[in-house]
Amino acid sequence: MSAKKGIKKSRLASLRNIGIIAHIDAGKTTLTERILYFSGRIHRMGEVHDGTATMDFMPEEQERGITITSACTTCAWKDHQINIIDTPGHVDFTIEVERSLRVLDGAVGVFCAVSGVEPQSETVWRQSVAYGVPKLAVINKLDRPGADFEAVLAAIREKLRANPVAVTIPVGQGPELAGIIDLVTMERLHFETGGGSGEVRRAALTPAEAELAGPWREKLVEAACEYDEELVTAYLSGDPIDAAALVAAVRRGVIGQSLVPVFAASALKNIGVQPVLDGVLAYLPSPLDREGAVGIDPDTKSAITFPPDTAAPLAALVFKVSMETGRRQVFARVYSGRLEAGKDVYNATRGEIERPARLFHLHAGHREKAEIAEPGEIVAIAGLRRAATGDTLCARETPILLETIAGYKPVISLALEPRNAEETERLQEVLDKLTEEDPTLTLTHDVDTGQMILSGMGELHLDVVLERARREYGVAPRAGKPQVVYQETVTAQGTGEGEFERELGERIHHGKVTLTVSPLPREAGREIVFTIDRQAYPPAWSAAMAEGLEDGLQSGPLAGHPVQDVLVQVTGLFPVEGKTTDVGCRMAASQALKAALAAGRPALLEPLMELEIGVPDAFVGDVAGLLGAKGAKIENLVDRGGHKTITALAPLRRMFGFSTDLRSATQGRAGMTMRFLKFDLLQ
Repeated sequence: MSAKKGIKKSRLASLRNIGIIAHIDAGKTTLTERILYFSGRIHRMGEVHDGTATMDFMPEEQERGITITSACTTCAWKDHQINIIDTPGHVDFTIEVERSLRVLDGAVGVFCAVSGVEPQSETVWRQSVAYGVPKLAVINKLDRPGADFEAVLAAIREKLRANPVAVTIPVGQGPELAGIIDLVTMERLHFETGGGSGEVRRAALTPAEAELAGPWREKLVEAACEYDEELVTAYLSGDPIDAAALVAAVRRGVIGQSLVPVFAASALKNIGVQPVLDGVLAYLPSPLDREGAVGIDPDTKSAITFPPDTAAPLAALVFKVSMETGRRQVFARVYSGRLEAGKDVYNATRGEIERPARLFHLHAGHREKAEIAEPGEIVAIAGLRRAATGDTLCARETPILLETIAGYKPVISLALEPRNAEETERLQEVLDKLTEEDPTLTLTHDVDTGQMILSGMGELHLDVVLERARREYGVAPRAGKPQVVYQETVTAQGTGEGEFERELGERIHHGKVTLTVSPLPREAGREIVFTIDRQAYPPAWSAAMAEGLEDGLQSGPLAGHPVQDVLVQVTGLFPVEGKTTDVGCRMAASQALKAALAAGRPALLEPLMELEIGVPDAFVGDVAGLLGAKGAKIENLVDRGGHKTITALAPLRRMFGFSTDLRSATQGRAGMTMRFLKFDLLQ
């Protein structure tokens, strides 16, 4: 028994679940492609620009040259198994990053050596911090003109508030990039830039290289000393620093999320990739270094933890639903216990029993059949009909609810119509499948026009969804122009009274309610509070009132948009003996809410977007004028060697077609990223 347990622990200790995260075009997929090639997982390197990258297997990804959906794969490196998720860099597909990070033990952040820390880099980094994911960083594209390793390192420190420390540095930069120095072993690394066997040759440093590496090595040792007292003693006494002790100290800092090792690379030129793989093994945690399954008991609401052990109760988290080729597959991370094909599991989120018919290990668009999934493994499951993103799978006798995955509010909508009557039902069916797969998509119906309203995270997001509907399902509806998604709020306190009395069937239903509404800070959501003594009335009455208020907040008084950033306080309930019912209370609460919202000076909230535009100095004035015409407010202007980076805030409703205008105004020389920031009052 103990020998078997030792084997399991050894397997877990040699397992790494990592994600590759970055801004669009930082080189994530290219780096992943090299990792798969040098680890022997694939035998020919594909390229993003040729549409042949292994991890970009969707036709839409190959055509556009971007990652749209997170792809999973597995490779082996030096007797370790590495499960990799390559995530999208485009802001419209942020949910793909969010749900991947939720199930990872570590992450590799990739930064362009020229562009540095870009907006989506900040977004995904913040997401990884929120989920407590240890990270290492790769400064990529060091062969490009304008590459600046030190500047990107400084930007990681300033913009991401991280504590980066270089463990490899470049010899030369831009076209002069000649190699990499390993600061742990103080050796020069030589790479086969044509690919080949991927052999890395190590050589002693020349005096000039030793002089270059000296200050960097000093910084690395000083950073490591924070996590090892014996290292401090050796450092202060001038003794040689043991490489293994140095690595162990840095690893402790990484797992404690207070240190970020930084690697120099040019993935496209096959330079610096193997040290990144070594760094994943050396510095990022295994499932044993993490807490296992941490959640709550759904029955007692008490905190509960299952260790990452096959002997522990089952706990797995669903992080993605895929409807590729029309077949429903669920992606899950197993944290503890064993998940077996054909054996019932309990969906603690939904309170239902389901049976996984088949399990698969993943390699991009391919599946490899498995019978059992153990702690630390990420698998695809066929046969689960109801499980959705964020659901917890466990055993019925040992239930646990794991922390779920954050949701996102759509900011842009399209009105859709079927091209003929026969297509109506088919279109509904296809859109239901796509919204089930993607939590950031919502589908509603306009009662007045009969149109379907599809909402998402951006124009590209909706464009890709419609392209998938056409390509995969043969459905091509007519689409209107993109429309902004608004919300409503109140700007002052308002009071309202509602009284309902009606005979339904053979019974009179009565209710009388008073309440007040008042504004909350932006992004605070909505809150319903009862200031009356709820114990004095039947529980069904207050439950019915809360239900009526929740429903009423879905449609505001101005244009029927959802109401946000509002506090609703139920201040009075006036029962009439023999007449007041839960139905009457619900209807009265709805009426009171309408009156209070109308009295609270309602206002529209619109999505505000954060823009970051990189533009040559010669066009800064043109871009500033264009932003002014669009109602944008310039927040910051940074000089980056002949280029300016402009950060601005702008209302989404004014930004349709802006990218085309920007290209025209700058002769195609400006680059732009735009991400949702918050909902705020309509200006």
